[in-house]
Amino acid sequence: MPYLLLGIAIVAEVAATLSLRASEGFSRLGPSAIVVAGYLISFVALAKVLTRLNVGPVYAIWSALGTVGAFVGGVLLFDERVRPVTVIGAAIVIAGVIVMNLGGGASHG
Repeated sequence: MPYLLLGIAIVAEVAATLSLRASEGFSRLGPSAIVVAGYLISFVALAKVLTRLNVGPVYAIWSALGTVGAFVGGVLLFDERVRPVTVIGAAIVIAGVIVMNLGGGASHG
């Protein structure tokens, strides 16, 4: 169950971040509402996950997959340019999360 909630937190955070871009400085109501709801859902789900799993690896997974998700979403939805160095950076972020989990994992205490 904690990993399902973590997945929900990640998807909600990515949706909120992409909607933040689409909100055009909070001047568009629909995307602005998604920003507020998405971040609220994300933080509530993340808080529930942290009652069961260790904060360091969980936050690393949440932030890394959120970063990569926002990058991919920006490319797909907003036609943002893909640069080789950005792809390398995303791979390094994912590798870092893998190394963190190998070192201690996300299991509680």
